Amino acid sequence: MASVVLEHVAKRYGDNPPVISDIDLEIREQEFVVLVGPSGCGKSTLLRMVAGLEEITSGTISIGGRVVNEVPPKDRDIAMVFQSYALYPHMSVRENLQFGLKIRGTPQAEIDRLVNQAAKILGLEQLLDRRPKDMSGGQRQRVALGRAIVREPSVFLFDEPLSNLDAKLRVQMRAEIKKLQHRLQVTTIYVTHDQVEAMTMGNRIAILDKGKLQQVGTPLDVYEKPQNIFVANFIGTPPMNFIHATVADGGVALAANGFKLPAPATARGALASRIGKAVVVGVRPENVLEASRPTRGATAKLELTVDLVETLGDEVVVHGSQGEDQIAFKMDPHNPPEFGGKVAALVEIDRLHLFDAETEQRIAD
Repeated sequence: MASVVLEHVAKRYGDNPPVISDIDLEIREQEFVVLVGPSGCGKSTLLRMVAGLEEITSGTISIGGRVVNEVPPKDRDIAMVFQSYALYPHMSVRENLQFGLKIRGTPQAEIDRLVNQAAKILGLEQLLDRRPKDMSGGQRQRVALGRAIVREPSVFLFDEPLSNLDAKLRVQMRAEIKKLQHRLQVTTIYVTHDQVEAMTMGNRIAILDKGKLQQVGTPLDVYEKPQNIFVANFIGTPPMNFIHATVADGGVALAANGFKLPAPATARGALASRIGKAVVVGVRPENVLEASRPTRGATAKLELTVDLVETLGDEVVVHGSQGEDQIAFKMDPHNPPEFGGKVAALVEIDRLHLFDAETEQRIAD
């Protein structure tokens, strides 16, 4: 297995602004790291630079301790699975799995061993004589995975491999990929725009926006302590609520439009030097509770006007407003509020997130 280390990696096309800016990132041996961000943020470009399919403008990329800036893709000991299955339509599953090995001159006995092993791992044993047109999307994606497995690489690279699958099959396949990586213990870099996919699959996730690395950490780290407003808004479903406020009362209160919230006790020291300054208060929907539900620690009561109710089966998401601020939270589906009505909610104060309104960076807590 091998680690992957990116140091000051940048990419630009001509005189245009960089699409990747000064990325420093280490993927440790056997680790599963997910690159996640909105469309156009540079995550696939970064993955293709690791693969050698895109030249880097500056910086270094190392795989297994070897700088690979000038090493062609075929010599980097990586295997890549693309969004499109990229299978040869005129070949059977067996022939698709064998093709890359034959090109490399692998002995036939070894080819048979590797193909049979991959087919067993992926449940393709009964499909080896079929052609891609006779298989479902999920089966084709398994073949694409199998083609990567037979190479026995040091690093797996996945570029949005589940984007062409329906929602139910995506859930099934992401579990299979995670189990596969755990079984094979191969260092893996996985690209997706789906933050749920990132949270459920990665040992760590690296969040990008506009070619810049915003935060790297475990799923729980980035969820509980987002380092800026972008990360806070991108991670979590439904997304975090944001309230614009001013630090008041010596740093113990946050004055919003028409109401006040107590400041979290852990943040009051940092707020003492920000009296009168603008902050953005973040609160996740799960930390806004119905008035009848048990709470954890100090709370503040809000009375919201109901603007929208979304029924999800086991719960409803209520979108309410208090003055100019919009707040979403979850409720029991059997007693939803009425559109335009009022609903009382409790905000868990110790679970508020505070950000500087100008820099959009997290305020230390």
